[in-house]
Amino acid sequence: MPHQNSVMHAVTQHLPWADFDRLVAALETDVDARGFNSKSHLMAMLFAQFSGAEALRDVEAGMASHADRLYHLGVTPAVRTTLADANRNRDSRLFSGLFARMIGRLDRGQRRSLAETAYLLDATAIPLPAHAARWARFSATTCGVKMHVIYDAGAERPIYAAVTAANVNDITAAHEMPIEAGATYVFDLGYYDFTWWSQLDEAQCRIVTRFKKNTVLRVVEELELPEGSAILSDRIGFLPTRLSYRRQNPMADAVREVRVRTETGKLLRIFSNDLDAPAQEIADLYKRRWAIELFFRWVKQVLDIRHFLGRSENAVRIQIAVALIAFLLLRFAQATQKIVTSPLEFARLVRRTLMDRRSIGDLRSPPDPAPRICIDQLVLL
Repeated sequence: MPHQNSVMHAVTQHLPWADFDRLVAALETDVDARGFNSKSHLMAMLFAQFSGAEALRDVEAGMASHADRLYHLGVTPAVRTTLADANRNRDSRLFSGLFARMIGRLDRGQRRSLAETAYLLDATAIPLPAHAARWARFSATTCGVKMHVIYDAGAERPIYAAVTAANVNDITAAHEMPIEAGATYVFDLGYYDFTWWSQLDEAQCRIVTRFKKNTVLRVVEELELPEGSAILSDRIGFLPTRLSYRRQNPMADAVREVRVRTETGKLLRIFSNDLDAPAQEIADLYKRRWAIELFFRWVKQVLDIRHFLGRSENAVRIQIAVALIAFLLLRFAQATQKIVTSPLEFARLVRRTLMDRRSIGDLRSPPDPAPRICIDQLVLL
């Protein structure tokens, strides 16, 4: 019978180990590793994400029960106290850097052309126990962090992520995000900043967002609407010339307002700097924002980043970065087979069969029956 490695081995083979080794060397994260090196740390955290472990004891017990199959992963079972020390002390940039390298290795076939790409910007709050995270406290009783993400809607995966304290404004984090010239950026009111919009506009990016209720548009042209359209109006105009008495609005060129009523009856004033695309295309782009909300829900519920394995800022940053790495690995692994098309079902099957010896294309098969033990084989002590 041919040898078959575990499901976890098949999923993690998509990790760019050469890039990881270069990061380890650059950040010197294996100095004084004391037997628990960076690779073992990464694999222990991935085991926690894939298996749904909610505490360090779960990771320790789960890995110990599969010690013989960890051999083929090149790691040893993690000890709870050692993993806790590593989460507190090992540089979190190793894991966020690995995520960035994995995104950088995606070719154009995977990330689609810029003409087909819509980058969705948003942030999600992740609460932390009030007694466990003083560094993330922003009120007397509440602690938390924010995960700021640029999500490629066409490729269905994040291309950038950053973690801040929960009281950092979305637009403050946006100023640190990379801008890809010529891309389409879709976002909501948390990024309402004309100065930042002008930077996107100067980079030839298409912007799709929402007007605030109190933003006045000086209309210069009413565009014709197609018959049977759900669009209420399509207008070109100019934003206010000044933001305050002393500040001139950098968004001085003509912009567009597309008014549409949602299925729930809410009236939306959609902003865009694209004066040529059909109004329905602009409205549909804004509607795609729902994809990043689904991504946040998927990461929180399936990869369970609501339960943290460490209390320190470094530990929280490591776990969020590893959760994003796990998300990419699941997508890469799912693409190698055609049987399971649902990402949610695939993730659940990986969790259920994580340490089974089987191929990725065989996740739906029932587990091998437990070997029958003859009573004569038992030794009574």
